[in-house]
Amino acid sequence: MFFKKKTERSEEPEPRPEATSSPLALLRSRADAVQLPHEVMETIAGELDKLEKTDAAVAEYSVGINYIELLLTLPWNVSSQHKLDLARTQAMLDTWHYGLSQVKQRILEFLAAKTLCSKARQSILIVDDEEIARSNLMHVLGKEGYTCHGAANGTEAMEVMAGEEIDLVVTDLKMERMDGIELLNQVNRNAPEVPVIMVTGFATVSSAVDALKKGAAHYLSKPVNLDELRRTVKDVLEKKLFIQMGKGPILCFTGPPGTGKTSVGRAIAEALQRQFIRLSMAGLRDEAELRGHRRTYVGALPGRIITELKRAGVNNPVFMLDEIDKIGQDFRGDPASALLEVLDPEQNVHFTDHYLDLPFDLSRIMFIATANDLTKLPGPLLDRMECIEFTGYTEREKLHIAQQFILPRQLKVAGLSRSAVKLTGEALSRVINDYTRESGLRGLERQIADICRKIAMLCLKSASRQEEQILIDAPAVTKLLGPRKFRREAAEDSPQPGIATGMVWAETGGEIISVEAALMPGSGTLLLTGSLGEVLRESAQTALSFLRSRAGDFDISDDFFKGADVHIHFPSGAIPKDGPSAGITIFAALLSLLTKRPARRDVALTGEMTLTGRILPVSGIREKVLAAKRTGVQLVLLPQANQEEVEALDVDVVEGIRLQLVANAGEIIGPLFTSQSFILMS
Repeated sequence: MFFKKKTERSEEPEPRPEATSSPLALLRSRADAVQLPHEVMETIAGELDKLEKTDAAVAEYSVGINYIELLLTLPWNVSSQHKLDLARTQAMLDTWHYGLSQVKQRILEFLAAKTLCSKARQSILIVDDEEIARSNLMHVLGKEGYTCHGAANGTEAMEVMAGEEIDLVVTDLKMERMDGIELLNQVNRNAPEVPVIMVTGFATVSSAVDALKKGAAHYLSKPVNLDELRRTVKDVLEKKLFIQMGKGPILCFTGPPGTGKTSVGRAIAEALQRQFIRLSMAGLRDEAELRGHRRTYVGALPGRIITELKRAGVNNPVFMLDEIDKIGQDFRGDPASALLEVLDPEQNVHFTDHYLDLPFDLSRIMFIATANDLTKLPGPLLDRMECIEFTGYTEREKLHIAQQFILPRQLKVAGLSRSAVKLTGEALSRVINDYTRESGLRGLERQIADICRKIAMLCLKSASRQEEQILIDAPAVTKLLGPRKFRREAAEDSPQPGIATGMVWAETGGEIISVEAALMPGSGTLLLTGSLGEVLRESAQTALSFLRSRAGDFDISDDFFKGADVHIHFPSGAIPKDGPSAGITIFAALLSLLTKRPARRDVALTGEMTLTGRILPVSGIREKVLAAKRTGVQLVLLPQANQEEVEALDVDVVEGIRLQLVANAGEIIGPLFTSQSFILMS
C-alpha cells in the first residue's frame, strides 16, 4: 500500500488553468471583465502591448505590471450606496456629541439640501420628428412621474433646453435641420452634465459605437421596448442623481485642540453611510507625498490620496485632511499649494497623480479639513473651503461630557464598573477648574484617567476590592491628583499700579494675559519685551501716543515722557505673541502706571485702539469670555462694535460674568478703577 501511494504521488499532476496563462494574459482578461473609463482601457492596452515586447527580467517589466495592477484596482466607477435620513443623522449627532450646535446645524443643512435634491421631480426632453412616436414616449414616461417636454428636431430641442431645466434627453437619430449626432455634440458642449439616450430605427453596430464614443449614455433601437425604455431611463437618471448627490462641499473645521473636530468627521461619515479616510497632514513637507512620484524614478509610488482611495475601494468616501495648518515648506515643494487642485471643485474632477498620469475624478469625495490656526494657510487655499468654527466648551458642557462620555470610557479602560465608582459633580468641577485650563477636553480626559488608575490601584490593595461603592468627592480629588495646577489669578491677585488684565485668542483658544508697565529715568524710550510681534508693538506705540496727546484729560503731566523710559512687558516671554486685541489693555496698564492708581484685576479688556481713542472690534469673543470665566474675572469690557457677537452668546457662556460694551478709551476708566475721578473730555 505504501509503494502504491508513492507511485501515485510520483505521477505528474494535471496542470492548473492558471499555470497555462501568462501574467499578461491574466491582466488582459481582468481588464476585459471590469468596466473602466475608455481612456483607462486604452492606457492598459498600450501598456500590455509594450510589456509583450519586453523581457520579463528587465526592471521595466515589473514596473509596468505594478502600474496595470494599480489601474485595475482603483475604484474608477465604484461608489458606496447610501440613504440620506435627516432624523437618523440628527439623532446620531446628538447622541455622539454634546453641544456644537452650529456645527450640527451646518451638517443638517447640507443633508437637507441633498434630501430635497433626491426628491425633486426630474425632467426629460423627447426629441423625435414623428409626432405620434414623440407623443407616445411622452405619455409613457409621464406616467412614470417624470416631467416631459417635446421637440421635433435638434434645433427645437436646444431652444427648449435654453429655457427649461432638463435632466435627460431621449432623441431620435435621423431628423431634419439637426440630427441626433449633432444634437448630442451640442448637448455635450453646452450641458455636459445632461445624459443623452439615442433611439433610432436604423440601428447598426457602427452607428451605436459612434454614438457611444461621442458620449451617449445608452442606445436603443426601434420599435422601442417600453419596459426596456423605462428601465434604461430609470438607471441613467439614478446614476446622474447619485453623482450629483455625491458631490459635497469642502469643509474646514477650525478651532482649539480637543474640541471634537476629528470625531465629528467620523460621525458625518457614519451618518452618510460612507467610508471614512483620515490623512494626517502634520509635518508633511514633500509635495510628492500627495501627488506621487513619476514612474521614471526607481521605487516610484502613487500619492497618499490615490493610495487611500485604492485601500478604501470606493470613490466617494468622507476624506479628512487632518491638521492642514501644520504642513511644512522647504525646497522639495509646497504641499499646501498642491492641495489647490485637490480641494477646488472646478479642478478635482480631473485630478492627476504623477504616478497614475491619468485624470481621476475626486469630485464625489466629501473633503473635510481640520486646522487650529487659519492664518497659517495660503489665501487661495482658504478661499476654496467653507470654514466652520469649533468653539471651546463651557464648564457646564465639560461637566456633562465628563459624566456621560469621558468617565464611563475611562472606568472601562481601568477595569472598573460604573456602579462601583462615583464621582460627584463637585469633584468633576474641581478637576475642570483646578487641574485643567483649556478650551477642549484632552486635558480633562487625562486627569480623569489618572483618577481611575489610582482608584484601580486602591481596589487591588484593598481587601474588599469592589464590594463597596467608592465615592470620590472634591477633597478626594485633591488627595488623588495632588496640589492644584492652576490658580484663578484674576480673582486672587491683588491689584497694583501698572498692571492690567487682557484677553487674547490663540491656537489653543482664549487666554488671559497680564500687561505690566514700568516707568524709569531715561531718555524717552519705549521698551517692549515679551516676544512681541509687529502688530502688538504698533499697538503699544499707539496707546502711548494717545496718552501723550491727551495727557491733560487724564491729569497726567505733559512731560512725563521727557526724562523717563517706559517699559511694557508681557509675561511668558518665551511664547510669541501678536495681534491687535491687546491695544486697550496696554492703554489701561499705562494709565494705571502714570496715575498711580491700581486697576482691578477681576476686570478684563480686549479691543484694538486707534490714535484717537476709538475701540475697534476684535474676533474670538466667545473664546475670550470663556477664558475670563476660567480665571475668575467678574467683568469683561468688550468693543461696542462687537455687540452682535455678544448678543449671540449662549446663556451658559455669559452666566456668572458681567459684560459691558465700550466705544472709546474713556469709557473703560469707570469700571476699571475703584475711583471714577477720570473723565475723558470730548
